[in-house]
Amino acid sequence: MKKNPLSMHIDVDAFIPATAEEKKYLVQMRESSTFFRDGARRLRKNKVAMFSLIVIVLIILSSIILPMFWPYSYEEQLGVRPGKRVDPSFNNLSPFEYGTTEQARIDAGESVFPHIFGTDSAGRDYFIRVVYGTRISLSVGFFASIIVLIIGLVVGSIAGYFGGKLDLIIMRIVDIIYSLPDTLMVILLAAILRVTLGNRLEGTALESIGSNILSLFIIFALLYWVSMARLVRGQILSLKEEEYVLSAKATGAKGGWIIRKHLLPNSISVIIISTALQIPSAIFTESYLSFLGLGVNAPMPSLGSLASDALNGINSYAYRLVIPAIAISLIVLSLNLLGDGLRDAFDPKLNR
Repeated sequence: MKKNPLSMHIDVDAFIPATAEEKKYLVQMRESSTFFRDGARRLRKNKVAMFSLIVIVLIILSSIILPMFWPYSYEEQLGVRPGKRVDPSFNNLSPFEYGTTEQARIDAGESVFPHIFGTDSAGRDYFIRVVYGTRISLSVGFFASIIVLIIGLVVGSIAGYFGGKLDLIIMRIVDIIYSLPDTLMVILLAAILRVTLGNRLEGTALESIGSNILSLFIIFALLYWVSMARLVRGQILSLKEEEYVLSAKATGAKGGWIIRKHLLPNSISVIIISTALQIPSAIFTESYLSFLGLGVNAPMPSLGSLASDALNGINSYAYRLVIPAIAISLIVLSLNLLGDGLRDAFDPKLNR
């Protein structure tokens, strides 16, 4: 029966218990998530950062995979004949040109792998040298960033947690390093360490790395950790007054354990962002040091040394300078855009 809308009687049908299907429809539980999962979801929504990440991954994979099956090596002089005689026809080849013997083989019906970027003044395939140079620049950038990360975490954590005179001394050292002219100090240290380490690495496990690359790592360990240390110290100062840190102290936990288990994990967003932005800075520093002749040891190439070598024939072979310059710009730009995306994704202040 249809109920009179003016009736004061209670509608009994409104008090029937809900079925399981109705409860499931009405109650929608949010899926459990974590800090990294939320950050990764926000990062995936950033199209610019994701495109930059794809570019970086493709560059890294290309620098690792291509040398495995490329028929030329970065140090092979193609014009060297038996008896160490040099064929000048292989020197300074333009893209997709061939030397005399290669052209003769092509005329005979053989297949010869092309020189995509031509050859340099020493008759070496320029494409594989650019690929190896990209690998060296990326490797130096990543390892230098790891060194900066470790030193910055240790120094910043100690200064921020223990405070007092120790913090005062450490921060005055940081201020002194900040006051030094970076470019001048890097060039001076690179020149001094190159001479100092040159003869002492012979016969050691570090000889294959080279004195120049080792001096680059020492420079980063001496000068470039201060920014990371300041950021970590600021985070530790703001977190060490929290209740969970006081609770850990009350239970007798030591300072090192509190830093490892509580303070650093809660500072991970700042650490990730700073490390991501440190990598392009390290790559750029290695590139301009190699451009000045203070980078990797010859014949091993890097993007900076390739650009420096191209200056000798810039009027005739300008593309040899443009190619490594584009590679450096693409890598640094992609890493910077990815770092900005990581900052937007993992910074709690920007979460909505």
